[in-house]
Amino acid sequence: MPRPWPCSWKPATPEGVPAYDARWRYAGDFRDGIAVVQSDDGRSTHVDRLGAQIHGAWFLGLDVFHKGFARARDEGGWMHIDASGRPLYGQRFAAVEPFYNGQARVERLDGGLEVIGETGASVVELRPALKSEFATLSDDLTGFWRTQTICAAVELGVFEALPATAAGLALACGLEPDRARRLLRALAELRLVEVGDGMWRATGRGAFLAAGHPWTLADAAVEYGRHFPRMWETLPRALRADNGWQFPDIFGEVAADPARVASHHRMLASYALHDYDPVPAALNLRGDERVIDAGGGLGVLAGLLTEAYPQLRVTVLDRPEVIERAASEVQPDRVTFRAGDLFEPWDVQGDAVVLARVLHDWDDDEAVRILRNARRALRSGGLLFVLERVLPEDGSAGGLCDLHLLTATRGRERTASEFAALLDRAGFAYGGVRRLPALPSVLVGAVK
Repeated sequence: MPRPWPCSWKPATPEGVPAYDARWRYAGDFRDGIAVVQSDDGRSTHVDRLGAQIHGAWFLGLDVFHKGFARARDEGGWMHIDASGRPLYGQRFAAVEPFYNGQARVERLDGGLEVIGETGASVVELRPALKSEFATLSDDLTGFWRTQTICAAVELGVFEALPATAAGLALACGLEPDRARRLLRALAELRLVEVGDGMWRATGRGAFLAAGHPWTLADAAVEYGRHFPRMWETLPRALRADNGWQFPDIFGEVAADPARVASHHRMLASYALHDYDPVPAALNLRGDERVIDAGGGLGVLAGLLTEAYPQLRVTVLDRPEVIERAASEVQPDRVTFRAGDLFEPWDVQGDAVVLARVLHDWDDDEAVRILRNARRALRSGGLLFVLERVLPEDGSAGGLCDLHLLTATRGRERTASEFAALLDRAGFAYGGVRRLPALPSVLVGAVK
Protein backbone atom coordinates (compact mmCIF):
# COMPACT_ATOMS: atom_id res chain seq x y z
CA MET A 1 0.00 0.00 0.00
CA PRO A 2 1.35 3.51 -0.77
CA ARG A 3 2.45 5.42 2.29
CA PRO A 4 0.66 8.60 3.45
CA TRP A 5 2.63 11.79 2.94
CA PRO A 6 4.31 12.59 6.29
CA CYS A 7 3.37 16.24 6.63
CA SER A 8 0.64 17.40 4.32
CA TRP A 9 -3.16 17.39 4.01
CA LYS A 10 -5.31 16.02 6.83
CA PRO A 11 -9.12 16.30 6.70
CA ALA A 12 -10.62 17.98 9.74
CA THR A 13 -14.03 18.21 11.35
CA PRO A 14 -15.97 21.51 11.34
CA GLU A 15 -14.43 22.17 14.76
CA GLY A 16 -10.93 21.90 13.29
CA VAL A 17 -10.19 18.54 14.90
CA PRO A 18 -8.36 16.06 12.62
CA ALA A 19 -10.80 13.45 11.34
CA TYR A 20 -8.12 10.71 11.56
CA ASP A 21 -4.38 10.27 12.04
CA ALA A 22 -3.20 9.60 8.47
CA ARG A 23 -1.84 12.45 6.40
CA TRP A 24 -1.77 12.69 2.64
CA ARG A 25 -0.17 14.65 -0.12
CA TYR A 26 -3.69 15.83 -0.94
CA ALA A 27 -7.13 15.25 0.56
CA GLY A 28 -10.36 16.31 -1.15
CA ASP A 29 -13.74 17.20 0.26
CA PHE A 30 -16.09 14.52 1.58
CA ARG A 31 -19.18 13.69 -0.42
CA ASP A 32 -21.64 11.28 1.16
CA GLY A 33 -18.98 10.35 3.71
CA ILE A 34 -16.27 9.48 1.15
CA ALA A 35 -13.24 11.53 0.02
CA VAL A 36 -10.39 11.19 -2.44
CA VAL A 37 -6.87 11.18 -0.97
CA GLN A 38 -3.52 11.13 -2.75
CA SER A 39 -0.39 9.42 -1.47
CA ASP A 40 3.22 10.46 -2.04
CA ASP A 41 3.49 8.27 -5.15
CA GLY A 42 0.85 10.37 -6.92
CA ARG A 43 -1.86 7.69 -6.78
CA SER A 44 -5.28 8.21 -5.25
CA THR A 45 -7.90 6.16 -3.43
CA HIS A 46 -11.17 6.64 -1.51
CA VAL A 47 -11.39 6.84 2.30
CA ASP A 48 -14.28 7.17 4.73
CA ARG A 49 -14.61 9.72 7.55
CA LEU A 50 -12.38 7.61 9.81
CA GLY A 51 -9.63 7.45 7.21
CA ALA A 52 -10.24 3.79 6.34
CA GLN A 53 -9.84 2.85 2.70
CA ILE A 54 -13.10 2.07 0.99
CA HIS A 55 -11.82 -0.50 -1.51
CA GLY A 56 -7.99 -0.45 -1.43
CA ALA A 57 -7.62 0.23 -5.16
CA TRP A 58 -5.26 3.01 -6.26
CA PHE A 59 -5.49 5.11 -9.42
CA LEU A 60 -3.51 7.77 -11.29
CA GLY A 61 -6.61 9.95 -11.37
CA LEU A 62 -9.78 9.71 -9.28
CA ASP A 63 -13.01 11.57 -8.56
CA VAL A 64 -15.60 11.26 -5.80
CA PHE A 65 -18.58 8.94 -6.27
CA HIS A 66 -21.60 10.18 -8.14
CA LYS A 67 -24.73 8.04 -8.20
CA GLY A 68 -22.69 5.00 -7.12
CA PHE A 69 -19.85 5.33 -9.63
CA ALA A 70 -16.59 7.30 -9.77
CA ARG A 71 -14.35 8.42 -12.58
CA ALA A 72 -10.88 6.82 -12.36
CA ARG A 73 -7.74 6.67 -14.50
CA ASP A 74 -5.12 3.94 -14.73
CA GLU A 75 -2.16 3.54 -17.11
CA GLY A 76 -4.56 2.84 -19.98
CA GLY A 77 -6.85 5.84 -19.56
CA TRP A 78 -10.11 6.93 -17.90
CA MET A 79 -13.01 4.69 -16.94
CA HIS A 80 -15.79 4.37 -14.35
CA ILE A 81 -15.47 2.23 -11.22
CA ASP A 82 -18.01 0.92 -8.74
CA ALA A 83 -17.92 1.08 -4.93
CA SER A 84 -15.57 -1.93 -4.78
CA GLY A 85 -13.00 -0.13 -6.95
CA ARG A 86 -13.63 -2.40 -9.94
CA PRO A 87 -13.96 -1.04 -13.50
CA LEU A 88 -17.45 -1.26 -14.95
CA TYR A 89 -16.05 -2.23 -18.37
CA GLY A 90 -12.79 -3.03 -20.13
CA GLN A 91 -12.45 0.01 -22.40
CA ARG A 92 -10.33 3.04 -21.55
CA PHE A 93 -10.99 6.59 -22.70
CA ALA A 94 -9.16 9.91 -23.02
CA ALA A 95 -11.85 11.49 -20.78
CA VAL A 96 -15.14 10.48 -19.17
CA GLU A 97 -17.97 12.41 -17.55
CA PRO A 98 -20.09 11.15 -14.62
CA PHE A 99 -23.16 9.05 -15.34
CA TYR A 100 -26.52 10.79 -15.52
CA ASN A 101 -29.63 8.65 -16.01
CA GLY A 102 -27.40 5.69 -16.78
CA GLN A 103 -25.43 7.41 -19.53
CA ALA A 104 -22.11 9.29 -19.72
CA ARG A 105 -20.34 11.24 -22.42
CA VAL A 106 -16.78 10.08 -23.12
CA GLU A 107 -13.92 11.02 -25.41
CA ARG A 108 -12.30 8.01 -27.04
CA LEU A 109 -8.55 7.62 -27.39
CA ASP A 110 -8.95 8.24 -31.14
CA GLY A 111 -10.55 11.65 -30.44
CA GLY A 112 -14.11 10.56 -31.13
CA LEU A 113 -16.95 11.51 -28.79
CA GLU A 114 -19.77 9.19 -27.79
CA VAL A 115 -22.32 8.43 -25.10
CA ILE A 116 -21.97 5.09 -23.32
CA GLY A 117 -24.13 3.09 -20.95
CA GLU A 118 -23.03 1.64 -17.62
CA THR A 119 -21.68 -1.48 -19.35
CA GLY A 120 -19.42 0.64 -21.57
CA ALA A 121 -21.49 -0.08 -24.67
CA SER A 122 -21.90 2.84 -27.07
CA VAL A 123 -25.34 4.46 -27.15
CA VAL A 124 -24.64 7.10 -29.79
CA GLU A 125 -21.57 8.56 -31.51
CA LEU A 126 -21.36 12.34 -31.20
CA ARG A 127 -18.15 12.85 -33.18
CA PRO A 128 -16.22 10.41 -35.37
CA ALA A 129 -12.58 9.59 -34.77
CA LEU A 130 -10.16 12.43 -35.51
CA LYS A 131 -7.82 9.88 -37.05
CA SER A 132 -8.94 6.61 -38.58
CA GLU A 133 -7.96 3.31 -37.04
CA PHE A 134 -6.35 2.47 -40.39
CA ALA A 135 -4.06 5.52 -40.14
CA THR A 136 -3.30 4.87 -36.49
CA LEU A 137 -2.33 1.28 -37.20
CA SER A 138 -0.17 2.44 -40.09
CA ASP A 139 1.67 4.74 -37.69
CA ASP A 140 2.33 1.79 -35.41
CA LEU A 141 3.64 -0.28 -38.32
CA THR A 142 6.15 2.43 -39.21
CA GLY A 143 7.38 2.88 -35.66
CA PHE A 144 10.78 1.50 -36.65
CA TRP A 145 11.29 4.63 -38.79
CA ARG A 146 11.60 6.62 -35.57
CA THR A 147 13.98 4.18 -33.90
CA GLN A 148 16.29 3.98 -36.91
CA THR A 149 16.28 7.75 -37.48
CA ILE A 150 17.29 8.39 -33.87
CA CYS A 151 19.90 5.64 -33.94
CA ALA A 152 21.44 7.00 -37.15
CA ALA A 153 21.59 10.53 -35.76
CA VAL A 154 23.35 9.31 -32.63
CA GLU A 155 25.84 7.19 -34.58
CA LEU A 156 26.60 10.13 -36.89
CA GLY A 157 27.28 12.45 -33.93
CA VAL A 158 24.50 14.89 -34.82
CA PHE A 159 23.71 15.93 -31.25
CA GLU A 160 27.36 16.60 -30.46
CA ALA A 161 27.57 18.93 -33.51
CA LEU A 162 24.54 21.05 -32.54
CA PRO A 163 23.88 23.94 -32.55
CA ALA A 164 24.79 24.39 -36.17
CA THR A 165 23.43 25.40 -39.53
CA ALA A 166 22.42 22.58 -41.83
CA ALA A 167 25.56 23.17 -43.87
CA GLY A 168 27.71 23.29 -40.75
CA LEU A 169 26.21 20.05 -39.48
CA ALA A 170 26.84 18.35 -42.81
CA LEU A 171 30.49 19.43 -42.69
CA ALA A 172 30.97 18.44 -39.04
CA CYS A 173 29.40 14.99 -39.46
CA GLY A 174 30.59 14.21 -42.98
CA LEU A 175 27.09 14.19 -44.46
CA GLU A 176 25.88 15.02 -47.95
CA PRO A 177 24.34 18.53 -47.50
CA ASP A 178 20.87 17.82 -48.89
CA ARG A 179 20.60 14.58 -46.92
CA ALA A 180 21.67 16.39 -43.77
CA ARG A 181 18.72 18.75 -44.20
CA ARG A 182 16.42 15.77 -44.70
CA LEU A 183 17.69 14.16 -41.51
CA LEU A 184 17.16 17.39 -39.56
CA ARG A 185 13.61 17.65 -40.88
CA ALA A 186 12.87 14.12 -39.67
CA LEU A 187 14.40 14.85 -36.26
CA ALA A 188 12.27 18.00 -36.05
CA GLU A 189 9.15 15.92 -36.75
CA LEU A 190 10.16 13.83 -33.73
CA ARG A 191 10.55 17.05 -31.66
CA LEU A 192 14.25 16.33 -31.10
CA VAL A 193 15.58 19.43 -32.87
CA GLU A 194 14.24 22.87 -33.79
CA VAL A 195 15.44 25.66 -36.06
CA GLY A 196 15.60 29.43 -35.60
CA ASP A 197 17.48 32.03 -37.65
CA GLY A 198 18.98 29.23 -39.67
CA MET A 199 20.51 27.51 -36.62
CA TRP A 200 19.45 24.01 -35.63
CA ARG A 201 19.43 23.18 -31.91
CA ALA A 202 18.50 20.17 -29.82
CA THR A 203 15.24 20.49 -27.93
CA GLY A 204 15.08 19.59 -24.25
CA ARG A 205 13.96 16.16 -25.35
CA GLY A 206 16.71 15.82 -27.93
CA ALA A 207 19.39 16.84 -25.41
CA PHE A 208 19.13 13.37 -23.84
CA LEU A 209 20.69 11.96 -27.03
CA ALA A 210 23.99 13.78 -26.53
CA ALA A 211 26.67 11.43 -25.25
CA GLY A 212 27.70 13.88 -22.53
CA HIS A 213 24.26 14.28 -20.93
CA PRO A 214 24.19 12.87 -17.36
CA TRP A 215 21.11 10.84 -18.31
CA THR A 216 22.19 10.15 -21.87
CA LEU A 217 19.99 7.89 -23.97
CA ALA A 218 22.52 7.77 -26.80
CA ASP A 219 23.54 4.25 -25.81
CA ALA A 220 19.88 3.21 -25.60
CA ALA A 221 19.36 4.51 -29.15
CA VAL A 222 22.10 2.21 -30.43
CA GLU A 223 20.86 -0.79 -28.40
CA TYR A 224 17.30 -0.36 -29.68
CA GLY A 225 18.38 0.45 -33.21
CA ARG A 226 21.13 -2.11 -33.79
CA HIS A 227 21.02 -4.96 -31.28
CA PHE A 228 17.44 -5.47 -30.13
CA PRO A 229 15.78 -5.75 -33.59
CA ARG A 230 17.57 -9.07 -34.17
CA MET A 231 15.99 -10.48 -31.02
CA TRP A 232 12.52 -9.20 -31.92
CA GLU A 233 12.74 -11.02 -35.25
CA THR A 234 12.49 -14.27 -33.27
CA LEU A 235 9.18 -13.33 -31.62
CA PRO A 236 6.96 -15.63 -33.76
CA ARG A 237 9.16 -18.62 -32.91
CA ALA A 238 9.29 -17.60 -29.25
CA LEU A 239 5.49 -17.57 -29.06
CA ARG A 240 4.85 -20.90 -30.77
CA ALA A 241 4.22 -23.95 -28.58
CA ASP A 242 6.20 -26.51 -30.58
CA ASN A 243 9.55 -25.24 -31.78
CA GLY A 244 13.23 -25.29 -30.99
CA TRP A 245 13.47 -21.61 -30.08
CA GLN A 246 16.43 -20.81 -27.89
CA PHE A 247 16.36 -17.52 -26.04
CA PRO A 248 19.40 -15.31 -26.71
CA ASP A 249 22.16 -14.95 -24.16
CA ILE A 250 22.16 -11.17 -24.13
CA PHE A 251 24.39 -11.02 -21.06
CA GLY A 252 26.95 -13.27 -22.75
CA GLU A 253 26.76 -11.20 -25.96
CA VAL A 254 27.39 -8.01 -24.03
CA ALA A 255 30.23 -9.56 -22.03
CA ALA A 256 32.02 -10.66 -25.20
CA ASP A 257 32.33 -7.07 -26.47
CA PRO A 258 34.13 -4.62 -24.13
CA ALA A 259 32.76 -1.63 -26.02
CA ARG A 260 29.22 -2.92 -25.66
CA VAL A 261 29.78 -3.61 -21.94
CA ALA A 262 30.51 0.09 -21.52
CA SER A 263 27.62 1.22 -23.72
CA HIS A 264 25.03 -1.22 -22.33
CA HIS A 265 25.75 -0.33 -18.73
CA ARG A 266 25.82 3.41 -19.43
CA MET A 267 22.29 2.88 -20.77
CA LEU A 268 21.22 1.03 -17.63
CA ALA A 269 22.85 3.70 -15.45
CA SER A 270 20.87 6.45 -17.21
CA TYR A 271 17.58 4.66 -16.55
CA ALA A 272 18.63 4.09 -12.94
CA LEU A 273 19.51 7.76 -12.43
CA HIS A 274 16.14 8.75 -13.85
CA ASP A 275 14.01 6.23 -11.93
CA TYR A 276 15.71 5.48 -8.62
CA ASP A 277 15.86 8.84 -6.85
CA PRO A 278 12.78 8.10 -4.66
CA VAL A 279 13.94 4.57 -3.81
CA PRO A 280 16.08 5.25 -0.70
CA ALA A 281 13.21 6.93 1.16
CA ALA A 282 10.80 4.18 0.08
CA LEU A 283 13.03 1.47 1.61
CA ASN A 284 12.69 3.17 5.01
CA LEU A 285 15.91 1.66 6.38
CA ARG A 286 17.34 2.25 9.86
CA GLY A 287 20.47 3.50 8.15
CA ASP A 288 23.16 1.26 9.60
CA GLU A 289 22.41 -1.93 7.64
CA ARG A 290 24.65 -4.00 5.42
CA VAL A 291 22.88 -4.03 2.07
CA ILE A 292 23.50 -6.37 -0.86
CA ASP A 293 22.63 -4.74 -4.18
CA ALA A 294 22.46 -7.92 -6.27
CA GLY A 295 22.79 -7.24 -9.99
CA GLY A 296 23.59 -3.63 -9.09
CA GLY A 297 25.60 -2.82 -12.22
CA LEU A 298 27.76 0.28 -12.00
CA GLY A 299 26.50 1.16 -8.53
CA VAL A 300 24.06 3.98 -9.27
CA LEU A 301 21.48 2.78 -6.75
CA ALA A 302 24.21 1.95 -4.24
CA GLY A 303 25.41 5.54 -4.48
CA LEU A 304 21.91 6.92 -3.93
CA LEU A 305 21.48 4.68 -0.88
CA THR A 306 24.76 5.73 0.75
CA GLU A 307 23.96 9.39 0.10
CA ALA A 308 20.62 9.00 1.85
CA TYR A 309 21.96 6.85 4.72
CA PRO A 310 25.46 7.99 5.78
CA GLN A 311 26.11 4.90 7.94
CA LEU A 312 24.97 2.38 5.34
CA ARG A 313 27.34 -0.17 3.80
CA VAL A 314 26.48 -1.59 0.37
CA THR A 315 27.97 -4.52 -1.52
CA VAL A 316 27.25 -4.56 -5.25
CA LEU A 317 27.21 -8.11 -6.60
CA ASP A 318 27.35 -8.57 -10.37
CA ARG A 319 29.05 -10.32 -13.28
CA PRO A 320 32.87 -10.04 -13.44
CA GLU A 321 32.98 -7.81 -16.54
CA VAL A 322 30.48 -5.43 -14.95
CA ILE A 323 32.40 -5.25 -11.68
CA GLU A 324 35.64 -4.64 -13.61
CA ARG A 325 33.97 -1.74 -15.39
CA ALA A 326 32.51 -0.34 -12.16
CA ALA A 327 35.82 -0.56 -10.32
CA SER A 328 37.51 1.50 -13.04
CA GLU A 329 35.19 4.44 -12.44
CA VAL A 330 34.88 6.81 -9.49
CA GLN A 331 32.47 5.21 -7.04
CA PRO A 332 30.79 6.45 -3.86
CA ASP A 333 32.26 5.76 -0.45
CA ARG A 334 31.03 2.78 1.56
CA VAL A 335 30.31 0.73 -1.58
CA THR A 336 32.12 -2.55 -2.21
CA PHE A 337 32.05 -4.31 -5.59
CA ARG A 338 32.16 -8.09 -5.71
CA ALA A 339 32.08 -10.37 -8.74
CA GLY A 340 29.70 -13.29 -8.54
CA ASP A 341 26.98 -15.39 -10.14
CA LEU A 342 23.45 -14.68 -8.90
CA PHE A 343 22.54 -18.33 -9.55
CA GLU A 344 25.30 -19.66 -7.31
CA PRO A 345 25.47 -19.20 -3.50
CA TRP A 346 26.58 -15.68 -2.64
CA ASP A 347 29.67 -15.32 -0.47
CA VAL A 348 28.30 -12.26 1.33
CA GLN A 349 25.83 -11.69 4.15
CA GLY A 350 23.58 -8.70 4.70
CA ASP A 351 20.67 -7.20 6.58
CA ALA A 352 18.85 -6.33 3.37
CA VAL A 353 18.96 -7.46 -0.25
CA VAL A 354 17.93 -5.24 -3.14
CA LEU A 355 17.08 -6.77 -6.51
CA ALA A 356 16.54 -3.85 -8.87
CA ARG A 357 15.21 -4.85 -12.28
CA VAL A 358 16.78 -8.28 -11.97
CA LEU A 359 13.89 -10.72 -11.67
CA HIS A 360 12.17 -9.48 -14.84
CA ASP A 361 15.11 -10.87 -16.84
CA TRP A 362 14.27 -14.46 -15.87
CA ASP A 363 11.45 -16.98 -16.00
CA ASP A 364 9.78 -18.06 -12.77
CA ASP A 365 12.05 -20.99 -11.92
CA GLU A 366 15.22 -18.97 -12.48
CA ALA A 367 13.79 -16.03 -10.52
CA VAL A 368 13.09 -18.36 -7.59
CA ARG A 369 16.70 -19.61 -7.69
CA ILE A 370 17.93 -16.03 -7.34
CA LEU A 371 15.45 -15.34 -4.54
CA ARG A 372 16.52 -18.41 -2.61
CA ASN A 373 20.14 -17.28 -2.80
CA ALA A 374 19.01 -13.89 -1.54
CA ARG A 375 17.22 -15.56 1.37
CA ARG A 376 20.34 -17.51 2.34
CA ALA A 377 22.39 -14.30 2.21
CA LEU A 378 20.11 -12.50 4.66
CA ARG A 379 20.79 -12.35 8.35
CA SER A 380 18.02 -12.97 10.87
CA GLY A 381 15.32 -10.34 10.53
CA GLY A 382 16.59 -9.28 7.12
CA LEU A 383 14.37 -7.80 4.41
CA LEU A 384 14.19 -8.21 0.66
CA PHE A 385 13.39 -5.27 -1.62
CA VAL A 386 12.46 -6.03 -5.22
CA LEU A 387 12.36 -3.04 -7.59
CA GLU A 388 10.29 -3.81 -10.65
CA ARG A 389 7.52 -2.50 -12.82
CA VAL A 390 4.31 -4.01 -11.45
CA LEU A 391 1.71 -4.84 -14.06
CA PRO A 392 -1.94 -4.13 -13.25
CA GLU A 393 -3.96 -7.20 -12.32
CA ASP A 394 -6.44 -6.12 -14.98
CA GLY A 395 -5.49 -4.15 -18.08
CA SER A 396 -2.85 -4.15 -20.80
CA ALA A 397 -0.25 -1.64 -19.59
CA GLY A 398 3.27 -3.04 -19.90
CA GLY A 399 2.38 -5.66 -22.50
CA LEU A 400 4.96 -4.55 -25.08
CA CYS A 401 7.77 -4.44 -22.54
CA ASP A 402 6.76 -7.91 -21.44
CA LEU A 403 7.23 -9.18 -25.01
CA HIS A 404 10.58 -7.40 -25.22
CA LEU A 405 11.78 -9.28 -22.16
CA LEU A 406 10.61 -12.54 -23.68
CA THR A 407 12.66 -11.99 -26.83
CA ALA A 408 15.70 -10.59 -25.01
CA THR A 409 16.12 -12.87 -22.00
CA ARG A 410 13.07 -15.18 -21.77
CA GLY A 411 12.07 -12.97 -18.87
CA ARG A 412 8.72 -11.34 -18.11
CA GLU A 413 6.94 -8.50 -16.39
CA ARG A 414 4.69 -9.54 -13.50
CA THR A 415 1.69 -8.46 -11.46
CA ALA A 416 1.88 -7.99 -7.70
CA SER A 417 0.16 -11.33 -7.14
CA GLU A 418 2.69 -13.07 -9.40
CA PHE A 419 5.58 -11.51 -7.46
CA ALA A 420 3.93 -12.57 -4.21
CA ALA A 421 3.80 -16.17 -5.48
CA LEU A 422 7.51 -16.08 -6.39
CA LEU A 423 8.46 -14.77 -2.96
CA ASP A 424 6.37 -17.45 -1.26
CA ARG A 425 8.09 -20.20 -3.26
CA ALA A 426 11.48 -18.83 -2.21
CA GLY A 427 10.63 -18.70 1.51
CA PHE A 428 9.69 -15.04 1.89
CA ALA A 429 6.58 -13.58 3.48
CA TYR A 430 5.20 -11.04 1.04
CA GLY A 431 4.98 -7.57 2.60
CA GLY A 432 3.16 -5.67 -0.12
CA VAL A 433 4.01 -3.00 -2.69
CA ARG A 434 5.37 0.47 -2.07
CA ARG A 435 4.58 2.43 -5.19
CA LEU A 436 6.87 5.24 -6.33
CA PRO A 437 6.31 8.35 -8.47
CA ALA A 438 8.35 6.54 -11.12
CA LEU A 439 8.01 3.45 -13.30
CA PRO A 440 9.28 0.83 -10.82
CA SER A 441 7.69 -0.05 -7.49
CA VAL A 442 9.22 -1.64 -4.39
CA LEU A 443 7.95 -5.08 -3.37
CA VAL A 444 8.89 -6.15 0.14
CA GLY A 445 9.67 -9.61 1.46
CA ALA A 446 10.66 -10.91 4.89
CA VAL A 447 12.26 -14.23 5.69
CA LYS A 448 9.55 -16.63 6.93
